[in-house]
Amino acid sequence: MSYSIAATSAPGRRTPRHGLLFLLAAVVLLPATGLYAQTQDSESEEPRELIVVYSPKEVELDPRHIYTTMESELATGLYEGLLAYHPFSLDPVPGVAYEWEISEDKTRYRFLLREEAIFSNGDPLTAEDFRASWLRVLDPEAEAEYSFLFDVIRGARRYRLGLGPEEEVGIRAVSDKVLEVRLEGPAGHFLKLLCHMSFAPLHPSYRERDNWSGDATLVSNGPYYLHERSPFELVLRKNRLYWDARRVGLDAIRVRFMDDPAAISEGFNRGAIHWANNWNTGLLDDRTKIVFNPLFATSYLYMVCVDEPWSDPRVRRALALLVPWEEIRTEDTLLPTSRLVPPIPQYPDVAGIEKADREEAFSLLREAGYAQGIGLPEVVFKLPGDPESARVAELMGEAWKSELGLTVTVRTYPYDVYLREIKKTDYTIGSVTWIGDYADPLTFLQMWTEGSNLNDARYANAEFDALIQGSFAQDGPERYEQLAQAERMLLSTAVVLPISHAPAFNLVDLDRIEGWYPNPLNIHPFKYLRLKELRVPPGVARLGGR
Repeated sequence: MSYSIAATSAPGRRTPRHGLLFLLAAVVLLPATGLYAQTQDSESEEPRELIVVYSPKEVELDPRHIYTTMESELATGLYEGLLAYHPFSLDPVPGVAYEWEISEDKTRYRFLLREEAIFSNGDPLTAEDFRASWLRVLDPEAEAEYSFLFDVIRGARRYRLGLGPEEEVGIRAVSDKVLEVRLEGPAGHFLKLLCHMSFAPLHPSYRERDNWSGDATLVSNGPYYLHERSPFELVLRKNRLYWDARRVGLDAIRVRFMDDPAAISEGFNRGAIHWANNWNTGLLDDRTKIVFNPLFATSYLYMVCVDEPWSDPRVRRALALLVPWEEIRTEDTLLPTSRLVPPIPQYPDVAGIEKADREEAFSLLREAGYAQGIGLPEVVFKLPGDPESARVAELMGEAWKSELGLTVTVRTYPYDVYLREIKKTDYTIGSVTWIGDYADPLTFLQMWTEGSNLNDARYANAEFDALIQGSFAQDGPERYEQLAQAERMLLSTAVVLPISHAPAFNLVDLDRIEGWYPNPLNIHPFKYLRLKELRVPPGVARLGGR
C-alpha cells in the first residue's frame, strides 16, 4: 500500500533488528488487565483525545501523492471514498456510496451517493467531485504515484500516459448523486481499490491547487478534519457534519512528531501517549503493550534496469547468483524469503534466487559480453540509513569485489531525502519495504508495469505487462497462476531481490483504545477508534477510600 515508516511504516526502512528476538518473546496481541474497560459516554467532561506519535517527516496530505503508511493512516481520518476499509478485515464497506449497481458483463458500475454526504465546511459532496478528483490524479503532468491503480477504468491508462483524451476516460457524473464508472473489462479487485486514498474526493477549492498539502487547516469529507498544523504536530477534530458522525467516538486526534525513543517511552508509561511506532523497549513499564503481527509486506532490493549493462537480464541474474544468500537470509532474519508476494491462500509457491551458482553466473556474463566481469561499471547502492540495509549491501558488495573486482559504492540518506533520491536513475540498487494496499498479489506486481510511477526500477517488459493486464479479467486459480508467472519473471531476472517479509510492531495501549485491531496492512481507520474509561471492578476498593 505503501511504503512502511519507522518500525512499521517507512519506505525503504526495515523493522529495527536490535532486541528483536526478545520482543517476539515478550509480545502479546491483546494484553490482559485487572481492570475492565467501558467506552466513555458522550457526556464525559474530559475531551476524548487520542495521542498518536510518529517519527518526524514531511507529511503529504494531498491524496494524489500520499504513499507512506503513516500518511495513509491520516487519510482514513480526513477523507472517505465511495467505499472504505472495514476496521477489522479491511474489506471494502459502504462509504460515501451507500449502494452500487454492476452491469451483467461486470464492466459498468453505478454508485449511489448519500444525500447527507457533505464536506466539513458544509458544501455538498457530488459525483462531479469524484470525477474531477480522479481525473486530477490521472493528469499526465501530475506524476501521481498511484495513478496506475486507475488503469482498470476505460481510457484511464491512455490518458495518464498522454496518449488519449480526457473525454475517453470512463468516469461520468450521471447526476449530483450518481457516479458511473466503465471498466476496460471485468476486474474482481475493483471494489477493493476504491478504499485506497487515491480515490478520495477533494473539495473544489483544492482541485486546481498544486501546493496545499502544507496548509494549517483543510476542508475534507472524512470523520475528522485538519484543525491545526505545526512542524511538531497535527490536530484532527471530529467532523460533526460527517454523515456518520454519531459513530465517531473521539473529539480529536493529536498526532505528534517525536524522534526521542526515551521520551516516547516515558510518555507512554504515564498515559500521555496512546499509540507510537518508535520507542525504547527497555524503558517500558509494560512490554505487553507492544503488538506484533504478520504484515502483508516484503523487504527487498531492486535493480535499476534503465541503462546498460543493468538493462540486460543476464547481467542482473549473474550478479544475483554471486551473492551469499545464506549469509543474508539467515536464521536471525525475521521471516526470510526469496519471494516477493507474501503467502496468500491458493496463490502458488514462487521461489526466487535462493543460493549462489558461480558457474551459471560466469556463463551468463560471458554470454552477455562481460566475461569475468570485465567492462562492468561501478555498482552504486542508494539506501536509507538503517543497519540492516547496510549489512546486506556490505555482503553483496564484498562478493562482487572478490569475484569480479567491481567497484561498489554505498550512499545512504535520511528518510525524506531517500524518497526523492530513488526517483533518479543515477544508481544501481535501491532498498524498500513495501506494504500491500489490499490483500491481493496485484499490489506487489502491478507497480512494476511500464508507466507506473512506482516503478523505480524502470523495468519495461511487454510480456510482463500483458500478464498483469490479462489478470484483470480472470478469477480463481487461473488468475493466481498468471500473476505467479509474472512474479517469476521479476525474480528470475533479478529485477527484485526479496530479503524478508516484514512484520508490524506497534506500541499501543489496548486497555485504553477500542476499535484498534492488528491486521496485515497495518491500517487502523481512525473512524472506529475510541478511548475507554478505566473503572475499578465491583468489590475492589480504591486507594484512599475514594
